[in-house]
Amino acid sequence: MTHAFVPPEDEEARSADQRPSAREGGADGGAGARDANLLGALSLAVAERVEAATRAAAAHGGSAPAALAALDVFLGGSSIDTVRKPLGLTHSAAVRLVDRLEVAGLVRRGAGVDGRSVAVFLTPAGRRAAAEVRESRMRAVAEVLAPLDADERSQLTTLAERLLGGLTSGRADAGHICRLCDADACGHAQGRCPVTRAADRAEASATAAS
Repeated sequence: MTHAFVPPEDEEARSADQRPSAREGGADGGAGARDANLLGALSLAVAERVEAATRAAAAHGGSAPAALAALDVFLGGSSIDTVRKPLGLTHSAAVRLVDRLEVAGLVRRGAGVDGRSVAVFLTPAGRRAAAEVRESRMRAVAEVLAPLDADERSQLTTLAERLLGGLTSGRADAGHICRLCDADACGHAQGRCPVTRAADRAEASATAAS
């Protein structure tokens, strides 16, 4: 079958040894390969929509949308070194990001809790931008979920909770996974967030083992 993005004449020109085999996870690779391929395609499509929506909302690309959202939810008043970790940035990259957001009037620097370090805070404009980032993310994902009915959404939620829990091995994972999250929508304060629950379990296990 011709792919939607490959002209028929190009598809016909491909030799048999150029086509994906079962060993390479092709059409005959079994249900597991198909599941993984579909999830990979879906993940990429959703990530691209979220990235475009949040970039437009923040009027800044790269890590800026996640930085604004995380500063509003759980990183406000943190040092640059603390801010960089959930974003996956080096210290120098985080400094440049904070510089850029400060020039834009979205964050300000202030004294840290120890009086020696520098902390990062959102300005009122930054809080408004963070809210728009979260709302734009929700709208983008809502469009993806639109074809599903209530029962299908419930099933997806159950599966997403299991997968997110499986991806979380501690606090560092939790901060990175949830850097764009709406904590209220997730039920974080009510103990319903699967990422927080998994991080709590991992921390408890590590403590018990030490």
